[in-house]
Amino acid sequence: MMLETDLQLKDFVRPDAEIDWSDPSLPRSPIRNITPGLKANAEYFGHPEWAQGYLKYCHRNKRFHARWRRAAGSWDDKIVVDVGCGPGNVYANMGGKPKLLIGIDVSEGGLRMAQDVGYTTIMGDAQEMPFVSHFADIVVLNAALHHCDDMEKVLMESARLVKPGGIMVIDHDPQISSIDFRGLAKGLWYFRLFVNLMLQKGFHRSRAEQSLVLATEIHHDPGEGVSEEFFLDNLKPLGFKVDLYPHNNNGEEALDGDMGEVPRRFRILQRLSGVNPSSKAGAIILMCVATLPDSNA
Repeated sequence: MMLETDLQLKDFVRPDAEIDWSDPSLPRSPIRNITPGLKANAEYFGHPEWAQGYLKYCHRNKRFHARWRRAAGSWDDKIVVDVGCGPGNVYANMGGKPKLLIGIDVSEGGLRMAQDVGYTTIMGDAQEMPFVSHFADIVVLNAALHHCDDMEKVLMESARLVKPGGIMVIDHDPQISSIDFRGLAKGLWYFRLFVNLMLQKGFHRSRAEQSLVLATEIHHDPGEGVSEEFFLDNLKPLGFKVDLYPHNNNGEEALDGDMGEVPRRFRILQRLSGVNPSSKAGAIILMCVATLPDSNA
């Protein structure tokens, strides 16, 4: 069910944007380069059974809610853009009454589910979004960047949407240093993935589902992901105040410097690679909270 609002998606689309409005329930922005990773994301998050499982179980716990509520505050009466919204997990967890809640994604099936959660949706490529600049109070990217071919381009496009005084929250992307496995550890990482695939273990049960999920995670191999330098070097020149919080899926205490504990299976691989699991570099996830100061405030 769509949230009741006086604002409309068209209010924030660039006048020169090439939008197909023929289906009023789901306008479409051109996706110019359909890569294998993009295609995998569209297929997985559009699968009625798999995406429903993702919506029901992923990023839907009290720790997530507490961490995000502390980072982003209330969404009430705010214009929120969820980049790579999938079936709508973040708002399904956060709740509230945004003034306008926009979700953009490449998956039609995922966007239809997000509509049921309360999103106003548009299909499009996060690397080239059709929106005007500086209109959103809150921009959200949760478990999104590492699913994109060009993470830097998506980060810069998302930052463009934040209005002065607004905030961008990015979470659930792997921190490079935490999974920069070497030698034996790297081999064990891929062996574990192979065993899980063969035995159909883990959250993604079937072999077909597991294979497709791996194809969606474009930047989740050892030595890939995000870093402090990635966020600071891209966002600070734009005027953002950037706060970074390494964590291991714990709650709001992550914003106080309590990173939680690295899962045991990762600790073993980290020690084999010379990474201290108790250090900031060992934290599996690097959360970024970027605020654009309002010079008129």
